[in-house]
Amino acid sequence: MQPASPSSRSHRWRLLLTCGLLASGSSWWIACRTAPTSELRLAPETSVLLITVDTLRRDALGWVSGANTTPAIDRLAAEGFRFPSAVTPVPLTLPAHASMLTGRHPRRHGVRVNGQVLGGGGATLAEALNEAGYATAAFVSGFPLRALFGLDRGFQTYDDRLPGGREGWLERPASDTTAAALDWIRLAEPPWFVWVHYYDPHAPYEPPRSFWQPGPRGSYDGEVAYADHAIGELLAGIPEETRGRLLTVFTADHGESFGEHEEHDHGLFLYDTTMLVPLILHHPDALPAGQSDASPRLTDLMPTVLELLNLRVPADLQGVSVLPVLQGGSLAEATALLETRYPWTTYGWAPLRALRSAEWKVVDAPRVELYDLRADPLEHLNLATDQPQRAAEMLRQLDAAAAGPSPKAKALLDAEVLEQLSALGYVGGGSVNEEPPESLADPKDRIAERNLLLQAESLLQARRFAEALAIFDQVLASDPDNKFATLRSGMALLKSGNLRAAIPRLERSTELDPSQPEARFALADALTRVGRYSDAVPQWMETIRLQPRRVAAWSNLGSALGWDGRMAEAIEAFAQAAELEPDNADLWANLAAAERVAGRHSDAEAHFEKASRLADGG
Repeated sequence: MQPASPSSRSHRWRLLLTCGLLASGSSWWIACRTAPTSELRLAPETSVLLITVDTLRRDALGWVSGANTTPAIDRLAAEGFRFPSAVTPVPLTLPAHASMLTGRHPRRHGVRVNGQVLGGGGATLAEALNEAGYATAAFVSGFPLRALFGLDRGFQTYDDRLPGGREGWLERPASDTTAAALDWIRLAEPPWFVWVHYYDPHAPYEPPRSFWQPGPRGSYDGEVAYADHAIGELLAGIPEETRGRLLTVFTADHGESFGEHEEHDHGLFLYDTTMLVPLILHHPDALPAGQSDASPRLTDLMPTVLELLNLRVPADLQGVSVLPVLQGGSLAEATALLETRYPWTTYGWAPLRALRSAEWKVVDAPRVELYDLRADPLEHLNLATDQPQRAAEMLRQLDAAAAGPSPKAKALLDAEVLEQLSALGYVGGGSVNEEPPESLADPKDRIAERNLLLQAESLLQARRFAEALAIFDQVLASDPDNKFATLRSGMALLKSGNLRAAIPRLERSTELDPSQPEARFALADALTRVGRYSDAVPQWMETIRLQPRRVAAWSNLGSALGWDGRMAEAIEAFAQAAELEPDNADLWANLAAAERVAGRHSDAEAHFEKASRLADGG
């Protein structure tokens, strides 16, 4: 579609005349329903802005609940086409974003939990737009989306600088992310594709004081208000000539629980509290304003954007375009496949799958759950016993939807990294996506332990190690193979300086979960720090196999190899670390030091000079 001519603007005016008023909470919004048309395509010079807010409850937005103040997002919703009940396939940051950017379910793209690495199969949205001539950039704000996990595919710029936060919670404040994105946008030639991700509503909830909100969840709502303020700055800062030809997509990766079903945070269950997210599609001229109660899936985002831009949609996507809804029709695919392997990978409990339609949801758990979503939207009444035939039929549909091979995460597919590790003496490697055994505990039956573990983790983050260890041990007394309690109790001992007591716990953690990179990293760290270098080396190598672009693991492997007297291999490891992060002066200095010890003086001199230039800002 070309930029609006007088005739197209009058057509737009006729659309607005068909609009009615729709109540939403205490507010009123314009609701439009357009006649079906094949004209809904955007001009070739259209730029695309994808905004995602992490851990966003729908009811934290004014346009959904009518209760909060989120003026920037509310304005975008009022002017755009909005879906208050889109569905995420998984309540975890990395796999949910991977589904947005690939149009594929986690089972298909291979990233099932945070910390895994997206492989190379199938084009991402950024790769597709890059191939079509778009400049591409991403600005992410939380550790789970660092480039080392693979979502940088197709982005010419991938800004994942995270200046602050505690261990495990590294993040960039919303205003800083907006500033970085605008610095790039103001210099970019359209058309461009920019993804801006805000992490602020994720725990811990610590908004700037001026954004705190009243009520028991005021700190969380304050984080949302802070993100909304930054989004307002982002939208206002885009050059006006670009803003007039801009497709903006706003959504979230998952929600957050505040005690619903006794869950606090997200990831453990598949209830709508964490599985429903807002979705807004906005273009100032080409897209109608309106709202639909349909529930598109995050996997539908990629084919929708490509179809709007009149670009080829890959045939192997699980997602489908939502353009029929914008044209007054219905979704081509009205059911959503949901999953969480987090109970299994984190705690050793049963993973969950679910199938959700507009009316019903079935949850495949050790004790099956069935909910009538129209009559019971809060999912309080489990009807699986009362309606066994419906539950059985939906479970059959779930099995059919989930059938087919599931690719492994990239750690097992990266032949180049495995070759590099083999050259350093690496042997081993197990399955990254191993299937859980039968007869595991139902997460519903372990919610008390889960909440104890969250309490212990808070104490660990506060460096109250003895108190944290006592609670971890309390859980281990009743659940001795609990993966989280085993790992984090080992971390409590490690951080308190009790290295020799930490090592057996961390070794047990790697036995319980061989694919857990944090367990490998912590065990390697402990072994290195007590001088067991030859034992530490294979643990560093396993960490790298699982996370091939983790710079600290390559650097620490180099140190352990050097202290073990294997200087040639140490140089190779340090060189790999420097190659992954070439602007890091310390990495080049480490490489130079190893080369000097090995007698490679000319190489050492060159790399010391490079480190000095980088340290001086050159």
